Amino acid sequence: MKICRVFYFDAAHFLPRYKGKCERLHGHTYKLEVVVEDKKREDGMVLDFNELKTIVKKTVLDKLDHQNMNEIFENPTAENMAEWIFDELDKEMPLSSVKLWEGSGKWVEVEG
Repeated sequence: MKICRVFYFDAAHFLPRYKGKCERLHGHTYKLEVVVEDKKREDGMVLDFNELKTIVKKTVLDKLDHQNMNEIFENPTAENMAEWIFDELDKEMPLSSVKLWEGSGKWVEVEG
């Protein structure tokens, strides 16, 4: 069974290996979809939504929200960010996938 919770955070970045507008510092509102997959526990839940929120906030959002991604990632593409997010959350829960939206209409998904 799968459950999903959606989160939002704001951050800035520039793409040092890109030629065009995105090589200059700019910001995005990111949308993050976190999907957990497991069997239901004895309490009838895969994972409590509040527990999921606490884990994502501590593990990801507290580190990325309102930050310059270039201070965290060498090359802060949506792909690299999503991969890092997946790897960090996968240590904490039975993760199925993360989908990172860079603004509206553009996303990258990492599946386990």
